[in-house]
Amino acid sequence: MLRIGYRDKAHFQMTVKIVTDSTSDISRELARTLSIEIVPVYVKFGDEVYRDGVDISGDGFYRKLATAFVYPVTSPPTPADFFKVYSDCLKDAESIISIHISVKISDTYDSAIKAKKLMKGKGQVEVIDSRFTSVGLALIVMAAARLANAGESISNIVEETQRSINQMRLLGLVDTTKYLVAGGRVNRAIAVVADIFRIKPLLTFKDGEVVRRSLARTYLRGMDDLCEFVETIPNVQDLAIAYSNVRTQAEELRKRLGSVFPEEKILLAQIGAGLGVHIGPGALVIAFR
Repeated sequence: MLRIGYRDKAHFQMTVKIVTDSTSDISRELARTLSIEIVPVYVKFGDEVYRDGVDISGDGFYRKLATAFVYPVTSPPTPADFFKVYSDCLKDAESIISIHISVKISDTYDSAIKAKKLMKGKGQVEVIDSRFTSVGLALIVMAAARLANAGESISNIVEETQRSINQMRLLGLVDTTKYLVAGGRVNRAIAVVADIFRIKPLLTFKDGEVVRRSLARTYLRGMDDLCEFVETIPNVQDLAIAYSNVRTQAEELRKRLGSVFPEEKILLAQIGAGLGVHIGPGALVIAFR
């Protein structure tokens, strides 16, 4: 009778690797802790090209944004970028779940799909449109990573990821709309109203697209709205705050929200260059599941 030892059982266990892109704003340290692979988007200042989170940090990006003579643009990871990451992942795992920024605002998902086709026969790859970005995407990815690290099957993780996507809520406060308009991420009408009345838009996602949820007369009132956005919802499972170059305000929000959710469990993340190009300085984002 064939006996299967512990090491042989481990060999037969399906292992799943989680992949995302840098617009998730997951730090490299947290990614290592949760065994998440991050594929960076590209940020270009004229002829200068940087990989988000690799060649340029969040703080470095906002400093450069303040002094640059050219407007930065982004481009998604290439299919070749994803192919390399997928190939490396499959050296240690048997399958991959790749979760990315909304397909409505980026071509990153399309690049991942092209790479998946190139991986035919090398291993199972599931590519998921999160319909969010920044910490909305981060919370979805982190939940999937915890399941993968617990040994859940790929089918269960995909099912739970879709549930997380449906449960996710996100609201962002922007100090200026000029970066969103320049990058084509919002309707110009939103910016016109904001400029005329000097008010601060609060933006959310609807079916994967950025839409205006409300308007705040001042930045401080907008911070109040972010808090109220969370305080009115029961049974919050995960909560995260992202900021561009306003860490002090983000820490204030986290402290205020400690009354409705354990402060030490609130993820605080900096919005990196990949999203910072479009959202600009002075931005705050709250996401919860």
